[in-house]
Amino acid sequence: MKAIKPKFEEMAHTLNQINSGIEIVAVTKQVGIERTQEAVDAGIRHLGENRPEGLKLKHAEIRGEVVWHYIGTLQSRKVKEVVGMIDYLHSLDRMSLAKEIQKRADKPVKCFVQVNVSGEDSKSGFSPEQVPAFIEALKEFDKVQVVGLMTMAPNTQDEAQLRTTFKGLKELQQQIAAEKWEHAHCTELSMGMSNDYLIAAEEGATFVRIGTALVGSESEAER
Repeated sequence: MKAIKPKFEEMAHTLNQINSGIEIVAVTKQVGIERTQEAVDAGIRHLGENRPEGLKLKHAEIRGEVVWHYIGTLQSRKVKEVVGMIDYLHSLDRMSLAKEIQKRADKPVKCFVQVNVSGEDSKSGFSPEQVPAFIEALKEFDKVQVVGLMTMAPNTQDEAQLRTTFKGLKELQQQIAAEKWEHAHCTELSMGMSNDYLIAAEEGATFVRIGTALVGSESEAER
């Protein structure tokens, strides 16, 4: 696998030209401890995992100042295992999950509400129409801090379709932010992955989630 540091620096430079406030979350779910540590040593501070087992292992082993992101679907019964280790949750997709976070967390968890902007049956998340009422209903949850919205774009090379999806999330974020809810400032946008992060950045992403394009994968190393 290629060295992470030059790739990270190139990505950061490119993104900085689009918007200086974009954070790169290195998605390390497909690599082990050694490669993840290389990412941290290269200057990456935001790491993303999508399984409790992977998060717990790396949280215990990785050295350095790390901001931990949980980016996958989180089962309610698994909340107690991960809530004390994460700084951000990118997949708040139902009220039962919010209730479990409220019950289990010792401190507020920064959450992105997951929105299914494209309306695909294969994707989780609220429809855009459901989001305002859901977020408003969270005002009594002092352990759930809605910092922004997250979406996953369709798996397509159609740039117009990708831009429509990202623009839709940006418009919804602005709508929520305009409410000026104390519990949901909703200033952030988590959108864009390895194949579409530059388009997402151009449409207003503040967090991009990049896995194989940045850190590679163990299967890639075995080829």
